[in-house]
Amino acid sequence: MVLQAKDPSKNLAPLTIVDDSNSADVPNLKGDWHNIFVLVLLYTMQGIAGLGLSVGIPALLQINKNVTYKDQALFSMVTWPFNLKMMWAPLVDALYVQKIGRRKSWLIPVQYLIGGCFIYMGKNIDEWLPETGKPDILKMFYLIFFVSILVATQDIVVDAWALTMLKKNNVVYASTCNAVGVLSGIMISSLFLTVFTSEDFCNKYLRFAPATGGVVTKAYLFYFWAVLFILISTLIAIFKKEKDNRLENNYVQLNIIQNYLLVLDILKTPSIWVLSIALLTTEIGFAAADQSLLILKLIDAGLPKDIVMVIISSMYIVKIITPILLSKYTSGPKPMSVYLKVTPFRIIWSITFVIFIYYTTKFTTTNGKIDFPIYYYVILIFLFIINNSLLITTKVAKFTLFNRISDPRYGGTYMTLWNTLSYFSMFSSTTIAIFLIDILTFKECSSDYNNDCSTPNLSNTCKSNGGSCTVKVDGYYTESALFILFGIGWYYIFKNTLINVQAKSSSHWMVNVEVNKVMRNEITK
Repeated sequence: MVLQAKDPSKNLAPLTIVDDSNSADVPNLKGDWHNIFVLVLLYTMQGIAGLGLSVGIPALLQINKNVTYKDQALFSMVTWPFNLKMMWAPLVDALYVQKIGRRKSWLIPVQYLIGGCFIYMGKNIDEWLPETGKPDILKMFYLIFFVSILVATQDIVVDAWALTMLKKNNVVYASTCNAVGVLSGIMISSLFLTVFTSEDFCNKYLRFAPATGGVVTKAYLFYFWAVLFILISTLIAIFKKEKDNRLENNYVQLNIIQNYLLVLDILKTPSIWVLSIALLTTEIGFAAADQSLLILKLIDAGLPKDIVMVIISSMYIVKIITPILLSKYTSGPKPMSVYLKVTPFRIIWSITFVIFIYYTTKFTTTNGKIDFPIYYYVILIFLFIINNSLLITTKVAKFTLFNRISDPRYGGTYMTLWNTLSYFSMFSSTTIAIFLIDILTFKECSSDYNNDCSTPNLSNTCKSNGGSCTVKVDGYYTESALFILFGIGWYYIFKNTLINVQAKSSSHWMVNVEVNKVMRNEITK
C-alpha cells in the first residue's frame, strides 16, 4: 500500500508501507521483559485509579439503605470518560515535547495530577462516605469523574506507547499486559477499599482481638496511593527512555487538525463502520451477568458485603491467570474465532446467573440475617470462575485484534478508537442495566394496594402506616430476558462479519493521508 506524503518542496513522494501481517517473525520476549514489566506496572496503576474505584465504592454505597439503584446508576457514570476519550486522543498524539518524549510528555503530568487528586480524596473521604447517614454521592462523583478523565488519558498514552515500546513481533503481548495489569490494579484497589477497611471482616478473620475500624482507613489508602503514583511517575521520568519516533521508517508528523481529520478518514473506511457497530453492541447481550450489577444484587439479597468483595476480588486472580494461559490461542492469527467460540457460552452463563440470583432471594431470614450454607458459596465461586474466564478470554481476543490492525504511526488515535468503542459497550450497558432495575420493578404496599412504593416518600408512608413494600415484579429478571435475546440475535448477525474482519491484512485498515514528512536521514544528520 502506498501513501502520498508532501515533502517541504510540495512534491509528492511515495511512502511505502510494507504489509507484514503474514511475517514469519514469531513472538520472542528476549530483550523485552523489562518493557513488559513497565507496561504491566503502568496498567496496574490504571486499574487502581480507574476501574478499581468504580468497583469498590459502589459496594460501600450498597450497604447504605439511603442509596437507590438510580444513585448507583449515576455513580456508574464515573467510567464514561473511557467512552469519550476519542475527543482528546488526537491532541495526545499531536502535542508533546520532543525532549521529554512523545508519550512521557503526557504520562508524567497526568499521573502527578492523579496523585494530587488522591491526596484531596484522602482528606475528604470520611466526610463524603460516612459510616452512617447519606453519602455525598455528587462530590465523590465529580472528583472521581475527573480522575477517570486523567486515567482515560493515561490509557491513551500507554496503549500507544506499547505499540512502539515492544518489539514489532511482540506487540501481540500488549493485550496480555493490559489484562494482567488493569485487573491486578482493580483487585488491589477494590479489595483494600472494601475488605481491609471493614471492622467486621478484620475482627472476624484478621485479628486475634477485636478492635475499632479496619486494619487500614480509607483516608490512609488514598494517601498511600498518592505517594505511589508520584514516586513511580518520577522514576519512569528519570530512568525509562523513550524511542525517538522520528528515527523510524515511514515516520509521518501530524498537527492537531490533521490528527482530527485522520479520525474522520479512519471512520470513512467501510470495514471500520461494520466493526464499530459490532463493538458498540457486543456487551449488551451479557449485561445480566455484568459483575457490577451482580455485586449489587447479591448484597441486596442479603450476602455480607465483605464476603461478596472477597469472592469478587479473588476472581481477579482468575482474570490474571487466564490470559497468560490462553495467550497461545488469543495471540494467534485468528483472535475473533476464539471470541466467537466463547460468546455462546457467555450467553448461557448469563442465563445461569439469572437463575442463581432468583434462588438466592429464596433463602429465609433468621434474626435479621441470612445464613447461607457452604454449598451456596461453592456454587457461587464456581459460577464466578467460569464467568470471569469467559469474559477475559473475549476481552483479550478483542484487544489482540486491535493491536494487529492499528497503524503504529498513529497508535494513540487508532487504539483509542477501538478501546472507546469497546469500553462504551461495556460501561453503557452497565449503567443502563442498573438504571432500568428501578424503572422495571413494580412494588406494592401490604397495607395500601393503591401505594406502589415507587418513591422514597411513598415507601415511608407505607411503613408509617404499618405496612411493608413488597416486590411484585423484579426489574432485573425482565431486563435480563431482553438482554439475553439481544445477545443471541447479535451473535447470528455479526458472526460472519467478525470472521471476515480478522482475515484482512493490516494494510487494509490504514488510511491515505497527505502530511508533512520528516525524512529519516535529515533527523539522523
